[in-house]
Formats: sequence, C-alpha cells, structure tokens
Amino acid sequence: MLDFDSRQLAVDLLVSSTAAERVGYLDDLNLLPCVGNDAYGPLPCGDLALPLEVYESSSTAITLAQQRSPVAKGMMIKFAENIAEFAASSGKKDVIVLSSLDFQRLHNLDLSRGPQVYYLSNTESDGRDDHCERLGFGRLGEFDSEGRCWKYLSSVFDKNSKEDLTFPSEDELEDIDYYPSLPFAALFSAFKARGLKVTCLLCYCSEGDNIPDAFLLAEAASKLTGLTPDKFHGEEGGKWRIPYSWKSMYGAPPDMSMF
Repeated sequence: MLDFDSRQLAVDLLVSSTAAERVGYLDDLNLLPCVGNDAYGPLPCGDLALPLEVYESSSTAITLAQQRSPVAKGMMIKFAENIAEFAASSGKKDVIVLSSLDFQRLHNLDLSRGPQVYYLSNTESDGRDDHCERLGFGRLGEFDSEGRCWKYLSSVFDKNSKEDLTFPSEDELEDIDYYPSLPFAALFSAFKARGLKVTCLLCYCSEGDNIPDAFLLAEAASKLTGLTPDKFHGEEGGKWRIPYSWKSMYGAPPDMSMF
C-alpha cells in the first residue's frame, strides 16, 4: 500500500467535510515520528500535522482520530492499549475503526456488487451486527474468535485472563493468521476488552490511487453513524469537501508539452 492509504484518506475526508476542528494531539511513543503541513487549509497557518491528532465536529457530535504514521514494530499491543484507555477515559461508548486490507487476500470477489465494505463487530460473538447487515456491509467471514491469534489478542488485553498464550512468529504465521496480525485486530480486541462497542469497517485495496476506496470507507462510516449529507460542508452544501492536501497528493501533473 502507498503511504496515503484509504483509511488515512477517509478520515481526512470526514474531517474536512464535517468541518471538524483539531482539539489536540496524542503523544504516543509507540508511533514513528512524522511531521507535515496542515492538511486542510489553502493557506499556511502555522499548524503542523503530527502522527496522531484528534478532531471534533460540533455539528455532528463525532470525534475523529487521525493516525498519520505507522506503529513501531512490535509495539502494536501497547499502542492499542493506550488508544483504548484514551477512548474509555474520555467517556466514549461507540468506536469505529477504519482499515484497508490487501486486495490479493480477497478470494470470493463478486464484481456484480461493485466495491464492498466488510465489517467486524463485537455485538455478537461471531462478529455479526444486525445494523451493519441492514446497511449492506458484508461480515468478515474469516473472523474466528477461537483461532489461535484471535484468542491471543483477547487474552493479552484481558486483565483477568490466566491463559499464557503467545503470538506466532513471522515464520510461523499461516494464511488464517493474516487478519488478526493486522493493526485493526489489536484495536478491535483492546476496545472490546474495555467494554466499548466497536465496529471495524474494512475494504480491500490494491496499490495505486486509493481515493475511491477512501470515499467508500467514509461513506460507510457516515451511514453507520447516521451522518447525512446535509451535515457536510461541501462547496455547494450537502456534499463532500475534498481536503486541500489532496491537490498535491501524487505530485504535479505531467507537462503536457512533452506529448
């Protein structure tokens, strides 16, 4: 995947379209450092984009967390613990995690349905959620709460667990271990352990321009939260507002005089 993955782009789209304001930065030592210009304004205002930012939208009562850099190798469990602690201590009850998946892992592709959003919820033990089903999302069928890696994640975040489980090394990972080895799985398990309702929204992406996937995830998150287009602050009202940073996301267009 490119650095501009669909999850990061989707959150940028939601922040921009809901006119959410940055209310703080989260300083987590488990994230790799990064710094950049403000992603939303056309003029330099002195604000910097840092690894983990928090935005709030007064018109939608939604809090958005934007993670711009990857977690340091081997530190995902600790990072998930910290984020879950932050959410719980802030009084949050419902959490949505956005994530992209490797398109090469999609085995049952149904082109007749077009791009599909998948979900994983802790509403039921098998990951199913009736609301997500009504919205047309597909349950992540590969989720198995009794699988060795999923059981490890449940135990490592459960303070009362007495199971002494270990996560397989990279050489020992099998195909069934792909999903629980991803960051969204650790976040899902950490939020679940803190008693929060958590729903992961997932889409399969390939390398290249992930902007269409970002719209897909952002629209899915909007449907799940009941956020309607009339709440958006697009140029014509009721439409998505494209983040200003997208204009230079893939560099300047080619000089057409060459052709």
